[in-house]
Amino acid sequence: MIDSLSYLRSPIAIRERAGQMLKYVEDGRSRWFASDANGLEAAVQATLAVTRERFVNPAAIPFHSRWRHFEAGGRDRWATLAPKLAALPKEEVARRRMDLAVVSVLLDAGAGATWSYREPDTGETYARSEGLGVASFHMFAAGAFSRDPKSDPLRVDAERLAVLTPMDIALGFQVKGHNPLLGLEGRAELLRKLGGIGLERPGALFDVIAKEHDTVKAASILAAVLDKLSAIWPSRLSLDGQPLGDVWRHPAIGFVPFHKLSQWMSYSLVEPIEGAGLRVVELDSLTGLPEYRNGGLLVDAGALRPKQSALLKESFAPGDEPIVEWRALTVALLDRVAEHVRLQLGLDAARLPLVKVLEAGTWFAGRRLAAERRPGGGPPIAVQSDGTVF
Repeated sequence: MIDSLSYLRSPIAIRERAGQMLKYVEDGRSRWFASDANGLEAAVQATLAVTRERFVNPAAIPFHSRWRHFEAGGRDRWATLAPKLAALPKEEVARRRMDLAVVSVLLDAGAGATWSYREPDTGETYARSEGLGVASFHMFAAGAFSRDPKSDPLRVDAERLAVLTPMDIALGFQVKGHNPLLGLEGRAELLRKLGGIGLERPGALFDVIAKEHDTVKAASILAAVLDKLSAIWPSRLSLDGQPLGDVWRHPAIGFVPFHKLSQWMSYSLVEPIEGAGLRVVELDSLTGLPEYRNGGLLVDAGALRPKQSALLKESFAPGDEPIVEWRALTVALLDRVAEHVRLQLGLDAARLPLVKVLEAGTWFAGRRLAAERRPGGGPPIAVQSDGTVF
């Protein structure tokens, strides 16, 4: 297929290119990775172990989304804010929930092993994704992203985002010399760009997505996110003058799209949309998320075997060949893991879509294996984070 902007922004392209990468590796052509069926089964068993431990009833598995991090420590933080919005129409509540989700996802790249956030009202400390989620939630609750923080704090406005500084993020995330956060400048820059793309607020995506239908396709959510937010991504590769975002070149495959943060955002918009009375369908059209927990599971379980010791010793940029391969292989193999997990649990894709397998399992299994294998629980392969990819 000839590359086009619409194709490279589609989940079909993500899966197709990931499948090509997996064949490339299985054919023994990669300098960096080999695949291993026994290791894949080990990844499946690690996922099943975590799933059974966390969920007695598989039907109770929630979506993998930013909303789970707002519930870190077993606290439903949104429930503490919801009464303040009770008088608003359900559509406006959805917009405000989407305001929060969009901003929080854009702040959700890898934090680094040493950063943590101490929640003021509970005194509990959270790190990594949970810490980033809880910190961004409290910034939202305090009106840090609102044009009128005193009288109407629970919203996000473009005019406020446009002037946000790294210091604002540093203050909200308790960043200090002994508590550094990776990619601080990159995170602030993403939010400033979000304030300048022509949307009055991130929650305006609700009106773009919902229109007048009672059902919404998951791929339509991603399409809206990529269309409206494409201008915020750093200038890496472009096609026809348009930035491609989380798309990278591989010498054997060509353009390899991922759109990890955009898909994470799309998954995180499902609950606000459904809260407004709409139904989101075809969730499995989106792909697994190619980030270091899911990818780390595959390496640590042995599904992907590094061919060079340098992979586990050196640090790589997101566009480096081994990282592009690792991420594409993660997308392809997560589909296989999901198939095996469903088979062993006796569930089909309708009852256990990929987004629930990610939550039940793969992400937490990746974290557990990392903690067992490395001090600090970092990923097996080090990636230089600029706050906009991982």
